[in-house]
Amino acid sequence: MKYNHAEKACKLFAEGCNCSQAVFTAFSDITGTDEEFAKRISSSFGGGIGRMREVCGACSGMFMVAGILYGADTEKDNALKAEHYKRIQYLAEQFKNIYGTINCSELLKGLSVTKDPTPEKRTEQYYKVRPCVRFVRSACEILDRYIEENPVDGINN
Repeated sequence: MKYNHAEKACKLFAEGCNCSQAVFTAFSDITGTDEEFAKRISSSFGGGIGRMREVCGACSGMFMVAGILYGADTEKDNALKAEHYKRIQYLAEQFKNIYGTINCSELLKGLSVTKDPTPEKRTEQYYKVRPCVRFVRSACEILDRYIEENPVDGINN
């Protein structure tokens, strides 16, 4: 089954969701997560985790969805952990192949980057210069492709 979560995620971002919320919430249809809960649980990861400009929030959202769909649910099975970490590294590498990094501050090069916790107002100018919607789209496209190639029982088979 072919999915396209990018449009919903871009719409959520345009409506004011942060990058992580946009990606994570867009996949609520297949994670079974309530959208309000999805926005709350992913809210901490926007702006590179709490606007600290660390790991890109779109990637964090992608990784959280992968955790729900494929993650190990046991702390004692190192083989399952390794398999999942390999999956996350693969998804990160796909994103890096496009943008060269998964680090928010590096992705926002050319923009003034601050660790001020106050989010910028979502204005027309904000959307003109902010590249984040591209990262949101790419994270969704990468994950949709991965899910299509790696079916999850009860979801896409």
